Amino acid sequence: MDYRFLGRSGLKVPVLSLGAGTFGGTGPLFGAWGTTDVEEARRLIDICLEAGVTLFDTADVYSNGASEDVLGAALKGRRDSVLISTKASLPMGDGPNDAGSSRFRLIRAVEDALKRLDTDYIDLLQLHAFDAHTPVEEVLSTLDTLVRAGKIRYVGVSNFSGWQIMKALAVADRYGWPRYVANQVYYSLIGRDYEWDLMPLGADQGLGALVWSPLGWGRLTGKIRRGTPVPDGSRLHETASFGPPVEDERLYRVVDALDEVAEETGKTVPQVALNWLTTRPTVSSVIIGARNEEQLGQNLGAVGWALSPEQIAKLDEASAVTAPYPHFPYRRQEGFARLNPPIVD
Repeated sequence: MDYRFLGRSGLKVPVLSLGAGTFGGTGPLFGAWGTTDVEEARRLIDICLEAGVTLFDTADVYSNGASEDVLGAALKGRRDSVLISTKASLPMGDGPNDAGSSRFRLIRAVEDALKRLDTDYIDLLQLHAFDAHTPVEEVLSTLDTLVRAGKIRYVGVSNFSGWQIMKALAVADRYGWPRYVANQVYYSLIGRDYEWDLMPLGADQGLGALVWSPLGWGRLTGKIRRGTPVPDGSRLHETASFGPPVEDERLYRVVDALDEVAEETGKTVPQVALNWLTTRPTVSSVIIGARNEEQLGQNLGAVGWALSPEQIAKLDEASAVTAPYPHFPYRRQEGFARLNPPIVD
């Protein structure tokens, strides 16, 4: 397993990490992802540790805390061998203070997560959504308090826009509070929006990307192809409306290219899609999911080998889309490109 620094921090994380969204799954979204119990989770973690995967990602909102409960129980006795990443800010109830990133909410969210995870500290806490109602100073000073108390060690964000991150980093620098070092983002061969603003920001400001839904919300499993219906066993039947949309023709174009590269490499379609992500700038870790041991083993096979430059170029071309304004002049016009060469061609 390859290990990389998490952004501009001294923490090393495995290039593949395990998402615990399937753990304790309940409800229309998480129940469709999976219903992994403690015993099953313990076995999946065994396999991960054998492969060198030491980072496990969850969130308080996953099955209303059940994911953290199951993960904590499954990690019992080996806490010092792993890294735990969790998230807070999305609603955990209907009360006026049950959502957001206020001092009240964050302190309570961390205390609750520590109990569910059965641990004294969280390695990485990420704000799951931007809270426009709470002053940035209140958010960051609270995170500073939690870091100084030893309850969290690193901080990051997820689903933030570029200006929201930059505003927070400026405030953190002004007061000497902890800077965000991680940005958990949606990124895949059929979802490359991360590259326009957030990737250059991450490269400039030292935020490592933790990639969620690297298989395009289950569309890059190799089971969905041109001219064929979504298979009966696919979770897309229940969850497609929750995830990022993608045009059918673009999906099929990417899958066609994945099929070609998979045949050339002797790997599976999802393994190729995951491996492509590990080659991208700023990516610290790709979060894989698994409902069973077979799926986990398949996903772990995404590393330990390399795509050729020609194969990467083929996938890049098949998945490319026109950059939105104001980015397209920098891709199309020589004068703009000379001033700001792209991180990704």
